[in-house]
Amino acid sequence: MIGGRKATSVRVVLADIGGTNARFALMEHGNISPVAHLRVADFPVATDAVAAFLAHRAASGPPAAAILGVAGLVENNRCIMTNSGWVIDGAELAKMFGFATVRLLNDFEALGWALPALRPADLFPVGEQRPAVGEPMLVFGPGTGFGAACFVPTGVQPVVVITEAGHATLPATSEREEKVISELRRRFGHVSIERALSGSGLENLYGALATIDVVAAPERDAAAITEAALDGSCDISRAALDMFCAFLGSVAGNLTLTFGARGGVYIAGGIVPRFADRLAGTAFRRQFESKGRYVSYLKNIPTNIVVAPDISFTGLKAFFELNLEGG
Repeated sequence: MIGGRKATSVRVVLADIGGTNARFALMEHGNISPVAHLRVADFPVATDAVAAFLAHRAASGPPAAAILGVAGLVENNRCIMTNSGWVIDGAELAKMFGFATVRLLNDFEALGWALPALRPADLFPVGEQRPAVGEPMLVFGPGTGFGAACFVPTGVQPVVVITEAGHATLPATSEREEKVISELRRRFGHVSIERALSGSGLENLYGALATIDVVAAPERDAAAITEAALDGSCDISRAALDMFCAFLGSVAGNLTLTFGARGGVYIAGGIVPRFADRLAGTAFRRQFESKGRYVSYLKNIPTNIVVAPDISFTGLKAFFELNLEGG
């Protein structure tokens, strides 16, 4: 029960909140409304964004619950966002909006819960391997930051293992990568995975390569770097995107070995789906498999890009149904 009502009958706010965009929907009787997209920068605090979403959706009464996927570490149902100034507090949301239940999930935890529901049409395969049934499934990806989680089937009820993998140290597998990491270390000190595998990370790679190669490169943001790489108009942009894909493969292979994710590897986030065709032609898959004595192990594991939009809401719904609906 939630607020004295059966969980199946309540209206639930679902949200996927990243460093750049906040997406909201309402769920009732298992149906999810069209997703509303808001810009984080347009709202000083998170509660303003929630209020803006709810302002035109109160005709049927206030929702009884909220399940939010947030891009940051969740502790005590509270998150200080990693890549924005927002602080999201479940107790504050419950008090301000009258929610009987508020649950905060890491944003990649929400994606993890969505994995079993993905269909072939939701995916762009990078390779022709097939997943092992009943084995862990890994989801990761770059966006404003970098996140990763693993869906683990168990005999009783599945679990999603959350991580802060984006803040682990970025590995190098070549002398050129070592030079880039050395340049980033000069700028940042610790060079995390997120310093290369994110929107700002692509910009970091572009700047580091220009410095190493002593090339005068015009200032570009991640979108412009990607565009210049894909249309062939800038050699440094192309080199940055290719190194981005190689790093992505190395990190993906490491995470796959860590979790034993023979159930499949899924790349989500806001960046990679924009150049899915290009990724398939880079060193991504070679770097994914290039793990010494475990090459044959990784050769059999499929890698896919999630191209369906807003799949976090599928995961938030699954979490609600598995963990709260029975109450």
